[in-house]
Amino acid sequence: MPGGCAGESTLLGQILGFGADLSKDHPGFADPDYKQRRVDICNLARSHVIGHPIPRVEYSRQEVEVWGAVLRELQGLYPAHACREFLRCFPMFDFREDEIPQLEDLSQILQRTTGWQIRPVAGLLHPRDFLNGLAFKTFHSTQYMRHHSRPSYTPEPDVCHELLGHVPMLADPAFCDLVHAIGVASLGADEKQIWHLTKCYWYTVEFGVVREGDSIKAFGAGVLSSFGELQHMAEGRAKLLPFDPFQPQPKMSYKDGYQSQYFVLDSFEDGARKLREYCTTLHTALPDDVKRAVGLHA
Repeated sequence: MPGGCAGESTLLGQILGFGADLSKDHPGFADPDYKQRRVDICNLARSHVIGHPIPRVEYSRQEVEVWGAVLRELQGLYPAHACREFLRCFPMFDFREDEIPQLEDLSQILQRTTGWQIRPVAGLLHPRDFLNGLAFKTFHSTQYMRHHSRPSYTPEPDVCHELLGHVPMLADPAFCDLVHAIGVASLGADEKQIWHLTKCYWYTVEFGVVREGDSIKAFGAGVLSSFGELQHMAEGRAKLLPFDPFQPQPKMSYKDGYQSQYFVLDSFEDGARKLREYCTTLHTALPDDVKRAVGLHA
């Protein structure tokens, strides 16, 4: 396949960050028990066999308490600041403060609603591998929890980010079309275009906002899974710019505070249309068999 994707059935990917390899500024860097816990959970993900149920994690009481604190805080902000699609889909998953959901159960809900599926991953995938997965309606998700000392912050995707930020939106068909368009574009992209698409993903799926009448609402997982970022977005201090995948995207930033700018969609349908148009400009045309594999008409 173009771009080095071996196909949906063998899409495993290159792990860039794994287990106990934490940076010095990570809240869990000096906690050996936390590091070992991450290794154990990541090993579960690495043991997963495609086509079999996702391994279930027995979360500790401390991990459940962190989940509950994050969920409780965010649920107070969602009604005013989350987009209507998120609010419609969120109740489908029956999130509870006293139980961290399992990826297998959520994946089954998504398969019944939009045809998407979740696969566990042991850490950060290379952008090409992650984006290629989206073309096959596959979302790779971590299972480990952020460090208990800072429940309001995680320097990389954790189970709170994945489940509260990403999963509900993947139950909305129009949003899924947008995400799928980014994935399909990645199959025909060279290395420079992959990084451009990574930024497009960052400023939409991770930190995107959408216009609803005279209001701006959050749909990006990086906003919806962080009560600090969600409050920051709602305060209106950041710049609001129209999303245009044909234009150079700014440098991605996460660790140096909240986003200084958000890219606005008029609708998910409009965003998907723009991304599909961008896809036609890529240098490598997709073969007919690839088009059929990702649900496009050959």
